[in-house]
Amino acid sequence: MLAITCPGQGSQSPGFLSPWLELPGMRDRLHWLSTVAGVDLEQHGTVSDEATIKDTAVAQPLIVASGMLGLLGLFEHPADGFRVVGVGAGHSVGELTAAAAAGVITAEQAMVLVAQRGRAMADASAVTETGMSAVVGGDAAEVQASIEKHGLTPANVNGAGQVVAAGTREQLQALAEEPPAKARVLPLQVAGAFHTEHMRPAVSVMHRLARAVSTHDARVPLLSNADGTVVTSGRDVLQRIVGQVASPVRWDLCLETMRDLGVTGVIEVPPAGTLTGLSKRELKGVETLALRTPDDLEAAQRMVREHGEERTASSPAWRLVVAPAKGTVALEPAGPGEDVDPGAVIARVSSLRDTHEVVCAHGGQVLEWLVEEGDPVSPGQPILRLHPMGQTG
Repeated sequence: MLAITCPGQGSQSPGFLSPWLELPGMRDRLHWLSTVAGVDLEQHGTVSDEATIKDTAVAQPLIVASGMLGLLGLFEHPADGFRVVGVGAGHSVGELTAAAAAGVITAEQAMVLVAQRGRAMADASAVTETGMSAVVGGDAAEVQASIEKHGLTPANVNGAGQVVAAGTREQLQALAEEPPAKARVLPLQVAGAFHTEHMRPAVSVMHRLARAVSTHDARVPLLSNADGTVVTSGRDVLQRIVGQVASPVRWDLCLETMRDLGVTGVIEVPPAGTLTGLSKRELKGVETLALRTPDDLEAAQRMVREHGEERTASSPAWRLVVAPAKGTVALEPAGPGEDVDPGAVIARVSSLRDTHEVVCAHGGQVLEWLVEEGDPVSPGQPILRLHPMGQTG
């Protein structure tokens, strides 16, 4: 199974887009995305300095646009990717890249949303001087206790022994002066305490915009930063992206779900590197590739052939409702021929850690239950087959 991962803020570096713009059509595509976002992405991706591209209002649209260019280099047409990619995931703002790649929203909608997200988060960051620091190594419980002791938030739990603490500069300085045992505290080149309550004003901005955005169900299952669950409903994907602005990123749980799904290959789109390093450490035996420049495309296309799973791109005459996570299923069943309303909870999946509701996003007529009460299920496993009763956005 092939996974595509999309990086978040902090992965950009000066000039990283220059080689991509040498490919036919890429410069024009970037000009179009720049026009939609209202940001000169060609300038920032080729000649702007580190301080400029660190600016949240610049960095976020730059990262999303570069990811889409990388995917365009890998798959000439989106349908080519839909047929072979098993799962997609984005880290923080990379969730917008992943949503566009999976057909939940258009590239243009993604650029409007990311431009406003970047500006809103930059405005929120200006209220109080805040930042983020990576805490690498140490005992997980001791790291968590130390972060809480200093009034900080574990804003990114990335796996591979890395947690990103976020809060005020004073709180971060105190953590650096008194780090957890056997851990290093490394300041990050970001402009604010992202994924914390400091970003709550930006959530309001995004929520209003999202109400006007039409969505489609994901053509490729996506993993949510909130809890690592498999999400296919377009509306659910967008709502989670909005809330995630002020909530911690649980990339560790996304990696855990990839392992549960049986992912065998992971390709990270530009600006690539950070997520590939985490995947290498957490997903032992899984082939990984950071798609940094067009020179990496040949190796990436070979991985697509070897790890991709060909499947039909046509829509069936029925829908599948899938398990969002690994666990034991408890059903709230309706019998064959009975109707299920859109938004109804049809089951719950429980693990030792938590319980997830299984929501029937579209509703329909029950054709067949594919599991029984108490069965163990894997993330993405079909549990109910429905005859559709209309579409929702």
